[in-house]
Amino acid sequence: MEVQGTVPETHPPKFTLQVDTEHKATEFRLFSMAAPHMRAFQLAWVSFFSCFVSTFAAPPLLPIIRDNLNLTSTDIGNAGIAAVSGAIFARLAMGTACDLFGPRFASASLILLTTPAVYFTSIASSPVSFLLVRFFTGFSIATFVSTQFWMSSMFSAPVVGTANGVAGGWGNLGGGATQLIMPLLFGLIRHTGADNFTAWRIAFFIPALFQTLSAFAVLIFGQDLPDGNFRGLQKSGDKPKDKFSLVFYHGIINYRGWILALTYGYCFGVELAVDNIIAEYFYDRFNLKLHTAGMIAASFGLANVISRPGGGIISDVVAKRFGMRGRLWTLWVVQTLGGVFCIILGQVGSLSASIAVMIAFSLFVQAACGLTFGVVPFISRRSLGVISGMAGGGGNVGAVLTQLIFFKGSKYSKETGITLMGVMIICCTLPICLIYFPQWGGMFCGPSAKQTEEDYYMSEWSSTEKEKGLHHASLKFADNSRNEKGRRVKAAALPTDESSPTQV
Repeated sequence: MEVQGTVPETHPPKFTLQVDTEHKATEFRLFSMAAPHMRAFQLAWVSFFSCFVSTFAAPPLLPIIRDNLNLTSTDIGNAGIAAVSGAIFARLAMGTACDLFGPRFASASLILLTTPAVYFTSIASSPVSFLLVRFFTGFSIATFVSTQFWMSSMFSAPVVGTANGVAGGWGNLGGGATQLIMPLLFGLIRHTGADNFTAWRIAFFIPALFQTLSAFAVLIFGQDLPDGNFRGLQKSGDKPKDKFSLVFYHGIINYRGWILALTYGYCFGVELAVDNIIAEYFYDRFNLKLHTAGMIAASFGLANVISRPGGGIISDVVAKRFGMRGRLWTLWVVQTLGGVFCIILGQVGSLSASIAVMIAFSLFVQAACGLTFGVVPFISRRSLGVISGMAGGGGNVGAVLTQLIFFKGSKYSKETGITLMGVMIICCTLPICLIYFPQWGGMFCGPSAKQTEEDYYMSEWSSTEKEKGLHHASLKFADNSRNEKGRRVKAAALPTDESSPTQV
């Protein structure tokens, strides 16, 4: 199908991967470094991973840090809340920055701005200074938004869920890896002769250096879009410069983004809350050694190796047959089951049962994260960054509320807090049934016969903007999104006399 208003390419760029009419990859090669698609993937997840390592470097060492800084349970709870609250508005701002300046510049800038806070953790001397460094370090995990935006800009509809799931999951893996890395670094430094209160401080220089190097790698080797960087494409006229006010407006008025912000708050938000408390929970409840508690806690985050990518892959596979309706149903089922396992985790009393249930819980709740961002790229083409920021920010809001309600102070025991958290997961997942795309349908209703993909995505552009040709990218995206009708109705939806190029 020829997209009306596009300029023919006399010398189309060549790519290693197969691409669609937007030059987004239609295949995903996990271990490839092919530029620009797979290179962007590798840079995105590694840089996001480094930010997760830094943000959650403190929890596995809390038994030592709390003795050094005389932290109370309230101080620890406040610091945990601070670590995830800073990214709430940072994620929304990051989404807008990606829409206007590109994911490469936005991501690297934030990483470099937050790196000093990681270094300064080593000189924290009071509960207040500890809270502040955790607060400012937590801004860095807003790079999740740039990661998802970048993947959605590089990969086409058939594989975008997989790309988002693997990049996000492997980045979130840092939350589990740091549970192993920091106690290991602490132990190695202790063996050199440092005392406990010195060793934990020195250990923080490693994640800080890792974060710094990842930012420079993104700047030097990354590329915003398949055809080039934002600034270069805008200068050449190949990418029109959009207005901040309109990009922001079309994002915040889309109710689907707000629903996913709520539901994401109780899959990713729960994951953040658990990263903050799980090591201390096993250490205190089962009287384990610090290293042992850290290893058990690490298994929760390390499940991201397969769970979140699995969610993205499942989303794409289900969509091939059932379209967007399949993506929504699968998200609801998986996240609800995550809530059920969370309730069980708070009720079991033996160490072995707790570990088994925790792993099952982690698999489902993290898969729900991947499933969520199998839906997000289709909510808005023009305001993709804002929608990604809303959903991502919702994750942090959920983490803050969960930490504040259930794990701050001594109102609830940790096991009771975990049980109640599971109840909230189930309740806050229900609004998924309200999401409806006129061209594809929702969980309980089929698509409207009068609405097409073009109608949906063109509604974000005024007639004046269309006359200027600013909507051409959205037209291409609408054409490449037809598979979201599902295999059963796709044949009826596609025109009989036109075909779409799938490879350049």
